[in-house]
Amino acid sequence: MHLTNSTTSVTARYRSLLRDAALALGCAALFGLLAALVTSHWQPLDRFDQEWIGELHDYAREHRAWTAAVQTLSDIGGTVTMRALLGVAAVWLWLIGARVLAGWVAAQTLVGWGALWALKAAFDRGRPAFTDPVSHAGGPAFPSGHAMASAITCAVLVGLLWYRVHRRGRTAACAVAAASVLTIGWTRIALGVHWPSDVLAGWLAAGFVLGTVTAVIELWRPGALARDVRRVNWRTRPRVQRVIVSSARPPVPAGLLDEADLDEADLDYATPDEAADRPDETVR
Repeated sequence: MHLTNSTTSVTARYRSLLRDAALALGCAALFGLLAALVTSHWQPLDRFDQEWIGELHDYAREHRAWTAAVQTLSDIGGTVTMRALLGVAAVWLWLIGARVLAGWVAAQTLVGWGALWALKAAFDRGRPAFTDPVSHAGGPAFPSGHAMASAITCAVLVGLLWYRVHRRGRTAACAVAAASVLTIGWTRIALGVHWPSDVLAGWLAAGFVLGTVTAVIELWRPGALARDVRRVNWRTRPRVQRVIVSSARPPVPAGLLDEADLDEADLDYATPDEAADRPDETVR
């Protein structure tokens, strides 16, 4: 039984590592392709960028109240807000003892910030220029910092919530995160401070950072992220737990197991509402 569980754990770990590596490599390849098209001034992409930005700018210039609302959304979803959210999450995780998970969140913030400015400096793409701009932004355009920061932040927050909510909650969290990322990216185009390809590049760069940081930490401390996720799950759930076991095994009273036991045995546990949504599973 112990050997089977160990083998299963190692297999799951390698699958997770391969998934993270695939995300990083896939996003890096697509980012490289997009960057090549941008720097070579590929005409179909240039036309797409100019048509989108031109139509949205004309609308924004004629509807000032609408523009003010879009600017507010853009400010709320700015890089400062996103870094603050991740900073609070990292501090909270550190205080409850999930040190590796806290480091993962902090690394996403720092690596993302460093990668953003390295890429901006490397490509040094100019922003859209208008004689009557409705908004202003400084620095190079490619990739979009708002798009990159919001994608990293929303992905991290969804990851932290994933094992604390049931399936419907996960679906809702993913929907809210996706809507937030799309909206923030769209505001940068609507305000005329980024080309659409800048926003797409920001999302791809975010995927590269997310996959790379996660894979590196998993290689450095195998299984540590999963243990910290269980630790967060244990500390933040109600004390009354239902341990999910197969029908062939007697139930184990949750009160007889402390946190160390759960970490060592790698048990799958859930609240009663969550357990009702899931079929019986074998304790691992």
